[in-house]
Amino acid sequence: MAETECPLCAGGSRPFHRSDRDFLRCGTCALTFVPAPQHLSPEAERARYATHRNSPEDAGYRAFLDRLLAPLAARLPAGARGLDYGSGPGPTASVMMRERGFAMTDYDPLFAPDEAPLRSTYGFVVCTEVAEHLRRPAEVFARLDALLAPGGTLGVLTGVLEDDAAFPSWWYHKDPTHIAFYRAETLSWIADRFGWTLERPSRDAAVFFKPG
Repeated sequence: MAETECPLCAGGSRPFHRSDRDFLRCGTCALTFVPAPQHLSPEAERARYATHRNSPEDAGYRAFLDRLLAPLAARLPAGARGLDYGSGPGPTASVMMRERGFAMTDYDPLFAPDEAPLRSTYGFVVCTEVAEHLRRPAEVFARLDALLAPGGTLGVLTGVLEDDAAFPSWWYHKDPTHIAFYRAETLSWIADRFGWTLERPSRDAAVFFKPG
């Protein structure tokens, strides 16, 4: 397979794994990704998201999101205003942060596509179960940087690839909407790219701090 440019850092890639799709590994930022010709159509992607039954009433889903939201909230100043970027068909992270006293706005390119929220800046942005779906992660992370006010905080929750040898059996890549997979090195590359400081309060949670 011809070398494909990494959608995060534009570095060169090499074959990493093949099943029903090809998975490539970037030699610069260590992103593992599915090449664009093998992505679902936007219509098929939206249809799959619409089957998700995540909601604020689901205690298990709340516990999952709190892997990020609890440590994120502990690091935020009182009164910080936030954006749930990629809030999905059943916004839950924003509900949970409102319960903690933070003003929240929802944005999702498919389910809440009004772009007015993207013309503001925020004290924090949360992206839960978003990063693995990104077709153009370089563009999205640049947008997230622009959405953060100086001194702002970005919280990302995504499955982090720790063991390359376990990738073939990892359930995470078997979801056809999952097309980007991050290693610890990838998260560090993102932090360095934007001049952010990175903390990882749990395996799949990353908190990035923008300088003030």
